[in-house]
Amino acid sequence: MFDHLRKKIRDVPDFPTPGVIFKDITTLLKDGPAFKEVIDTLVERYRQRGIDAVVAIESRGYIFGAPLAAALGVGLIPVRKMGKLPAETISATYELEYGKETVEMHRDAILPGQKVLIVDDLLATGGTANAAKSLVEQLGGKVEGFAFLIELTFLKGRDKLTGYDVFTMITY
Repeated sequence: MFDHLRKKIRDVPDFPTPGVIFKDITTLLKDGPAFKEVIDTLVERYRQRGIDAVVAIESRGYIFGAPLAAALGVGLIPVRKMGKLPAETISATYELEYGKETVEMHRDAILPGQKVLIVDDLLATGGTANAAKSLVEQLGGKVEGFAFLIELTFLKGRDKLTGYDVFTMITY
């Protein structure tokens, strides 16, 4: 269904490390109609879901989360790497193949019962998305779903999000 958008994504071999094929979305982003189609698709999918806030994951999640939140008329809540947010935060730590990473959200970002959509550019192993979910739920928010431009299915990140609505536009 979105094969024409898949063709807009460039493969960059051996980035950031040898053996990795990086999915570069900048080639899609610079194409105005293609970028608009991604945002319009997300807006249409979530317009009637009663979303109260969009949680966007640093950093490319902001590219999709900000225009989506604006179009839905809801707030944008950033999830950032540890030490980047200025006020009181909550945090979640998750495992990477080479260590651990911690992400944070402001403690006052979400009110109990708010319906939240979590957005990022890419679903790989699911660690970051699962950590963002944990942050939302720590504050009493209800995760209504996850939206990603790309999913690397061979990494099985969706398995960490079992029981939640997960939408991806392009799979590899």
